[in-house]
Amino acid sequence: MAYKVLVVDDSSFFRRRLSDILNKDANLEVIDVAINGREAVEKAVSLKPDVITMDIEMPILNGIDAVKQIMAKAPTAILMFSSLTHQGAKATLEALDAGALDFLPKKFNEIAQNSDEAGSLLRQRVNQLARKKASVARSATFNQAAPNKATPSSTSHTSAKSTTFARTQTKRTESTARSEVSRTSVYTPPSPVKRASGKSYKLLAIGTSTGGPVALQKILTQIPQNFPVPIILVQHMPAAFTSAFASRLNALCKISVKEAEDGDILRPGWAYLAPGGRQMIVDGTENAAKLKVFDDNSPRVTYKPSVDISFGSAAKVYAGNVLAVILTGMGADGREGSRMLKSKGAKIWAQDEQSCVVYGMPQAVTAAGISEIELPLESIADAIIKEVAHG
Repeated sequence: MAYKVLVVDDSSFFRRRLSDILNKDANLEVIDVAINGREAVEKAVSLKPDVITMDIEMPILNGIDAVKQIMAKAPTAILMFSSLTHQGAKATLEALDAGALDFLPKKFNEIAQNSDEAGSLLRQRVNQLARKKASVARSATFNQAAPNKATPSSTSHTSAKSTTFARTQTKRTESTARSEVSRTSVYTPPSPVKRASGKSYKLLAIGTSTGGPVALQKILTQIPQNFPVPIILVQHMPAAFTSAFASRLNALCKISVKEAEDGDILRPGWAYLAPGGRQMIVDGTENAAKLKVFDDNSPRVTYKPSVDISFGSAAKVYAGNVLAVILTGMGADGREGSRMLKSKGAKIWAQDEQSCVVYGMPQAVTAAGISEIELPLESIADAIIKEVAHG
């Protein structure tokens, strides 16, 4: 039986093209369309689709508010379409925070030209989300106050893109920033990490793709300000999105988060997000490590940024003094980089299948015998803190 899809967009052309593309897959059936957010909510409740594709900018009720209402009334797997702008990125991150599971850039030219690659990617994403429909229910209650990073001696906010990055000023936090929404339909078993191994670390490395923005936010907002090692983050994301995502994390987290720039010196208590469309590698020595960020035009490299490339470089600089975590994501990026790290003595963890939006990347390292343990998303932050800080 085919998965049922509801297409939501105020453009009749886009509704028609998406419907044609999705209906080419025998496993998918577009059962209806909606022209605005209010209609989307009504049809989500009455038709109970398996997946909804959702535009953001629409009349009457926008996509973000529609997602909120759908997740409250009829939780459904939702794929957002977003413009490749900074504002589009911010809106998409809000939609993910509200309960949407994934997003795709809204590229009219590819849709209009009937791009085989674009159509194949869309069908693949929708199929993946349809399989996760049982675990999309999330809490509609937000924690309105973000963790306060300020100390009595701090008087200013250190910008994530500041040229005075070496300064150690702490940051003020926007009191209205919302924390991530938690999954409520997934049972959370106790963390397998009962106590720290006693191993010493110089770096925490995290790689992820589909479902990663929510997963990273869930983990990083729990990391304490005095975290003893630097963190590198590799999230498959368009170039227009990573700056907005880093800024969002920076506002929500106790640690400092920035979009990585070429020459950044790795410092404890800071997280560095690889820029979309580029590669990020670790260079130097473990006691004087820095980042190199560069353009990569190689057709042999699928992902930009690539978890494999970043993790592989970390293995060369830090050897076994790395804790690496592979989170939810499609594909197998991170497997070979994790293999390199493990060969040097590093520890590799993976997110478990039940809590993943897409169990691709974690499955790749687990099936290859590279990961040491699998953890539910809700347990990962606590496990990291225990292991790295020996708590």
